[in-house]
Amino acid sequence: MHRGSLFRHADFRRLWAGDTASQFGTAIGYTAIPLLAAVTLAATPFEMGLLTAAETLAFLLIGLPAGVWVDRLRRRRVMLTADFTRAALLLSVPISWWAGVLTFAQLLVVVLVVGIATVFFDVAYQSYLPSLVGREHLLEGNAKLQAVQSVAQIAGPSAAGVLVQLVNAASTVLLTGLGYLTSALFLLRIRTVEPEPVREGHAKLVSQVAEGLRFVFSDRPLRAIVATTSTSNFFNSAFLAVQVLFLTRTAGLPPAAVGVLLAAGGAGGILGALCSGALTRRIGQARAIWLVPLLTMPGHLLIPFAAPGWRLGLAGLGAVAGGFGIIVYNVAQVSYRQAICPDRLLGRMNASVRFVVWGTMPLGGLLGGGLGEWLGLRGAIWVALAGEVASVLWVVCSPLRHMRDLPTEAKTGSPAA
Repeated sequence: MHRGSLFRHADFRRLWAGDTASQFGTAIGYTAIPLLAAVTLAATPFEMGLLTAAETLAFLLIGLPAGVWVDRLRRRRVMLTADFTRAALLLSVPISWWAGVLTFAQLLVVVLVVGIATVFFDVAYQSYLPSLVGREHLLEGNAKLQAVQSVAQIAGPSAAGVLVQLVNAASTVLLTGLGYLTSALFLLRIRTVEPEPVREGHAKLVSQVAEGLRFVFSDRPLRAIVATTSTSNFFNSAFLAVQVLFLTRTAGLPPAAVGVLLAAGGAGGILGALCSGALTRRIGQARAIWLVPLLTMPGHLLIPFAAPGWRLGLAGLGAVAGGFGIIVYNVAQVSYRQAICPDRLLGRMNASVRFVVWGTMPLGGLLGGGLGEWLGLRGAIWVALAGEVASVLWVVCSPLRHMRDLPTEAKTGSPAA
C-alpha cells in the first residue's frame, strides 16, 4: 500500500490528470451547451427545462441497476467505455453545426445519452478510488479531486463564455468531447491491478439493488446526508434550468460576463478544497457536513441581484461563499460514505446514493422550466434558491448536530446479512 502524499502515487497522478481534462471539458460544456440552446437555437424556458432534465434523467431511470452491474465488472473498464462514448457523442455536436444540420432535438438526445454514460462513469469512479489509493488516503484523494473540479469551474465557464462570444457555442462544445477523450487516454496508462470483482453466485438483480439501498438508509448520518443532497440538487436543477435565460435576458449580461459569474462558484470551491482537510480536522467531520453549509449556502441568495456593474460583483461574492460550503460538505460526506462501506458493496452504495440525490435533478429541471413559464424568470430563480438554501435543514436537524467525528472504518457486514 502506498505511504506518504498521493503526489508520489504514480497511478493516482494519472487518474488525477485524466480527471482534470474531464472536469475542464465538463465545465466548458455546462456553459456552452445551455448557451447553444438559449442563444443559437432560441430555446424556450420549457425547452431549457427539458435539456436540464435530460442531463440527469439516467440517474433516475438506471441509477440503481447500474450499481449492481458496476460491482460485477472491473471499474476502470467501465470508466473507459463511458469516456469514449461521451467523447464520440459530444464531438457530433460541432460536426453537425459545421454541416448545418444541428437541431435542438439532436442536442437533447446527445445530452440524454451522455447522461447514461455518466451514470456508469460516476458510480465506477467513486467505487474505484478506495482500491487505487487505500481507505486511509480517501480524504486526501477526494480533496485533490474536488480541487481540480473547483479550478475547472472557474476556468471552464470563463473560457466557454469568451469562446462562445468569439467563435460560437457549437464549436466550443468540441473542447468538452476532447476532455473526455483525454481522460480515457490517461486511464489507459494506469498500471495498478484492480481486484477481481466479487461474484455473488446467482443473486438476483432486485435483491442486490435492495441490499445497497438498505445499507444507505440503515445509517442515520448517511440518511440525513442523502436527504440534504437530494433536496439541494432538486432545487439547484430548477435554478440551472432558467439560470442562463435569467442572466442573459433579464439581467442583461453578455456571454463573457455569464461565464465570469458561473466561474465565481468555482473560486469558492478551490478555497473549500484547499481548506477542507485542515478545517475538517479542526472542527470535526460531522460539523463540516452541517455547520459549514449552514453558514455559507445563504450566499446564493445574492445571485438574483446580478446586473451589469457592481451588482455583478455582489452576486459573484454570494457564489463564492456557496461554492466554498458545497465543496467542504462534499469532501467530508463522500469520504465518510466511502470509508464505512465494504468493498463488495461500493458500487451499489454509490449507485443507491446517486439514484436518490441525482434522481431528483430531472424533476427539478422540469420544475424550473415550468416556474419560468408561470412566474417569470426572476420568480423561478427566487423559489429555486430558497429551496436550495433550506435543504441544509436535513443535516442540521439530524444526529450529526450532536457529533464531532464520524466512523472511518468499513462496517463488517450489511443489513441484508
